[in-house]
Parts: sequence; C-alpha cells; structure tokens
Amino acid sequence: MSGARSASTLVGCDRVVASNAASVRVSAYHRPVGTRAAFLVIGNEILTGKVVEENVPFLARELFGLGITLARIVVCADDPAVIAADIRALRAAHDIVFTSGGVGPTHDDVTIPAVARAFDRSLVRDPVLEQRIREHFGTRTTEGHLRMAEMPEGGELVQSEKMSWPVLRVENVWVLPGVPQIFRMKFELMRDRLTHGEPFLSRAIYTRCDEGEIAALLADVEARFSGVAIGSYPRLSDPEYSVKITVDGRDGALVDGAVDALVKALPPDRIVRVDGR
Repeated sequence: MSGARSASTLVGCDRVVASNAASVRVSAYHRPVGTRAAFLVIGNEILTGKVVEENVPFLARELFGLGITLARIVVCADDPAVIAADIRALRAAHDIVFTSGGVGPTHDDVTIPAVARAFDRSLVRDPVLEQRIREHFGTRTTEGHLRMAEMPEGGELVQSEKMSWPVLRVENVWVLPGVPQIFRMKFELMRDRLTHGEPFLSRAIYTRCDEGEIAALLADVEARFSGVAIGSYPRLSDPEYSVKITVDGRDGALVDGAVDALVKALPPDRIVRVDGR
C-alpha cells in the first residue's frame, strides 16, 4: 500500500469511506478551461473599512451564472502606480479584468489615469461624453465633472439605449464605478459582450455533520468526479444544519453523480435536505 491509507473512518458519521484521492488536487474552478476573470477592487475606503464592499458577491454570482471563472480578486489603494501595476499583472494572466472604484470627479478618483498608465497611453477627453456631462449638469458643470469624460486613448465606450452613461473598455479591461447600484446597472451593458462558455451548475446538501468527519469523503468524491468542485461551509449556532456541502460543475450528469455519491455515503439522519434536484 506504500504506506497510504486505503480507508478513513468518519468519526461520528459512522461510515468508512475509501480515500485514494491525491494529496494535491486542482479544483475544477481553476483548471485551464473556459474564460478566466480577475476583479480589481480599488479604494482606500475598502481597505480602511469605511465602506462595506458589495460588488464582489454580485460579480461572482453573475460570472458564475455565465460560466466565467472568477479566479482572482485583488483590493488596492487609490495609488495610480499600484493600480497600473495590478492591472498589468492581472490582464496578462486572465482573459478579462474588471475594476471597480475611483472613476468619479474628486482628487482621489485616479483609476482612469492609472488604466492609461497601465497601457502606456495618453489620456484624452471624449467630446460626446463631455457634451453629455455639460447637458446633465448645466451651469453647475465643474472641471471635476469633466474629468469623468477622460479616457485612455483608443479605449471604447460601450453603451445602449437603455443607459446613457457608458462603460469604458480598454482591450480586456472593463472599468466600472464602485457605487453598487451603478455597478450593477453598468454590468448589464456589458453582459452580452462577455465571452463565456457553458454556465456552472450548483447543488447543495445541508447536513448535521462536522467538517472534520466528512473531509475524507469530500476529497474522495471530488477526485472520482473530475470536473466538479466540492466545497463545505460550516454554520455555527444554526438549529437547522451545521455544514453546507456544495457541488459545482458544468456537466449536469457529473454534478448529479457526485451529489448522489455523497448522499449515499452520508448517514441519512445527518442529511437535512438536498437542493437543486
């Protein structure tokens, strides 16, 4: 047996499960298939806790539904040099990069100049966007407002009839505002422009097991069903369940097979419910 254990006892769940999974595995989320994305969250207010970040969970859910793997999330300060360096690194390693924050009219809104710096391009003022800003603010228009008409040379303004304010795209980088409501509206402008594959499917098993008791089982099933990703999430002081197990993947048959294998191995009295059938 080369010293390897052929089985692991699930203490408390009273099951013996074969555990031949390799000690080093690559999650189905991070195998080099499909479109991979990164998200750069920009803002001192996030790093200091002054503002609760809300765009990460929204973007993660939306990309998951589109079949795009959100492989990395980075948070950085309002520092043009740092932002530019992060954009260069992320865009080189991912198919798509999204940024949020730092696109307003104030002195600390430095994302647009930083994007231009990342691409070694000049800043230009878009005349159509400038006119739209002047019409919107009228006599109250300031130079700060007009800064929002600036963009890296060669960038594209993506817009539609449903929303007059466009989204800036520079090659594979999409530049979005940090305000959650506006972020979500602008995401709809770009949804159809995103290259994606088969959407991910997700199912869940709610249990009263302990994570340590089922760790070997989860590793074994994920290893046997290549292409699925299994996660476990403990819940403290919840009268209904203690651990939620999720099974995600692009192939419905594999996802269902993994769920069935887990349900078969888990003690029936420890299963609260199975979702996603």
